Amino acid sequence: MAVAGILHTGLTVSDLDRSIVFYRDLLGLELIARWDSSQPYLRIVVGYPDADLRIALLRLPSGPDGASGHHIELLEYRRPRGVRGDAYAELKAKGVRFKSAPVDITHGRDSGGKAVYFLDPDDITLEMIQPAPRT
Repeated sequence: MAVAGILHTGLTVSDLDRSIVFYRDLLGLELIARWDSSQPYLRIVVGYPDADLRIALLRLPSGPDGASGHHIELLEYRRPRGVRGDAYAELKAKGVRFKSAPVDITHGRDSGGKAVYFLDPDDITLEMIQPAPRT
């Protein structure tokens, strides 16, 4: 069986408001919907008969809409173009925790570019990549 596509990627977070601030205000995603839900089908899906959920949907502001109109929850931050030095400095100044400074990619598809890992409020590792300059 082959996967036909990815609708969106979901993350379980411990504080929805804090995570919205991180993904919207620091990474620039657009918050497109937010609601509370205890729908019976969601309780079955998540495996908790008494589940009461807070949900937020975000998308890249300049990217094409996904089939569902949203993209996120788990993010490999490849667009907009890369890990600009100013983006790293700006996020670091705002308290974002990085595993290192941006490093040169020396192998593989993105060789010649730069990469950096950083953490969201729930310590989920995210990655920003600056592709190699096009020649």
